[in-house]
Amino acid sequence: MTTLRLILGDQLNPEHSWFSQVDDNIVHVFMEMRQETDYVLHHAQKILAIFAGMRAFAATLEAAGHRVHYLRIGDADNRQVLTANLDWLIQRYDATGLMFQEPDEWRLDAQLNAYAQRQKARGMTVTQVDSEHFYTHRTAVSEQFQGKKAWLMERFYRDMRLQHCVLMSTGDKPVGGQWNFDHDNRQRWQGQPAALRDQRPCHDHRALWAEIEAAGIKSFGSPQAECFRWPLNRQEALQQFEYFLQHGLPYFGQFQDAMSSQCWRLFHALISFALNTKMLCPQEVVMATEAAWHAGDIPLPAAEGFIRQILGWREYVRGVYWAQMPSYEERNHFHHVQQLPAWFWTGKTQMRCVQHAIEQSLEHAYAHHIQRLMVIGNFALLAGLDPQQLHQWYLGIYIDAFEWVELPNTVGMSQFADGGLLATKPYVSSAAYIDRMSDYCKGCRYDKKLRTGPKACPFNALWDFHARHADKLAKNPRIGMVYRQLEKMTPEAKQAIALQAEQIRGRLNAL
Repeated sequence: MTTLRLILGDQLNPEHSWFSQVDDNIVHVFMEMRQETDYVLHHAQKILAIFAGMRAFAATLEAAGHRVHYLRIGDADNRQVLTANLDWLIQRYDATGLMFQEPDEWRLDAQLNAYAQRQKARGMTVTQVDSEHFYTHRTAVSEQFQGKKAWLMERFYRDMRLQHCVLMSTGDKPVGGQWNFDHDNRQRWQGQPAALRDQRPCHDHRALWAEIEAAGIKSFGSPQAECFRWPLNRQEALQQFEYFLQHGLPYFGQFQDAMSSQCWRLFHALISFALNTKMLCPQEVVMATEAAWHAGDIPLPAAEGFIRQILGWREYVRGVYWAQMPSYEERNHFHHVQQLPAWFWTGKTQMRCVQHAIEQSLEHAYAHHIQRLMVIGNFALLAGLDPQQLHQWYLGIYIDAFEWVELPNTVGMSQFADGGLLATKPYVSSAAYIDRMSDYCKGCRYDKKLRTGPKACPFNALWDFHARHADKLAKNPRIGMVYRQLEKMTPEAKQAIALQAEQIRGRLNAL
């Protein structure tokens, strides 16, 4: 009596209880499928990383004595659709049972649970188990904020700190006397201390890339198959985290929002792909970070800022995702409909900040949170780009982008398309913020100080966003200053900015 255990591409966790003992009656199933490569246009490195990670994990299980059936992308038996492959494998092994870990994406969860119901009706034993990864269950956030209009991450984060006793002193007091040290974490980087070197191993995956190309899979961005540097197993992920913990985290806090044309990673950990594919678990990352602070190796603002991203934000957006699906993707609070400019796929724009952020994304399948939010997302919101198109672009281009974490960050945080459920204000700014946090404005074709005219920075002219959406935003207490400034402008100045913004939106591809 054989049972199939399905392992998805983001479930590469060798610490899962499934693998604690070998059972010859269990076949562990992996699938490379066009269903998963084609639902959005993906970055080449994202496809490579998931396929290579799956193959490495399957090989590890086989070496440990587990039975494995691996469907490669080019296999003749591969139906390229999850349910069709399961049908074939059930018949192939005469299986009487099917097990799967709780999927993190709504579309896969819906697909698998519908399939499970059909198989149960036919007499098969179907079991869904926990992925044994997250701190919280799917409904934790919705339960905490039931009946509340605004779902404040800060409140959730404090509860998580208390519940798990992270960075806490006596009783219910946070260490250092405050919960959040964000104001200490906004320094510009000017070359010192030296940024982290890229010490990640180099993998030659040209053969795998040839398989992907032969299968006809479309992608964009640089594959870097000859020297592929993302961690592909737990050992490599741990090495990457340990390097960051020792060399990067001491400076991460103060420079976490900084951007530089001279360095694409600065002091960021580059562990998000490993976390989101479950090679690393968030608990071990948080515990190690707290231990490093206790040992005096890192300052408290750095420890708190990093832990807030893992224990707070990551768990929080997952809860928002599951509470709001499947309709969350369709939210469009401002009714923005502009098409994404062609340079989103090339980086060929004269706005130096956007150019660098997108070219970096195309080269490395990665940009850090401020580049995603305050450069690319900021421009998209000011320009009125379609949030659904932007969501699909973010989901495709970033190696760590899985829908449960990317969609709330894009629709909620970046584009305010949910009307303020997740974010308390739209995250928009003029060139002044970008100039303060980066060197991008130096040498740019546009003038950071000008609002109108052919050389005016588009970020400045597009501040008419607030005027256009005053009916939805004017009463927001967090941005009242903006509307007080607008009131002080002359009608002529307002008209000039509005005209400039309209012209910019009409020639986005030429910017």
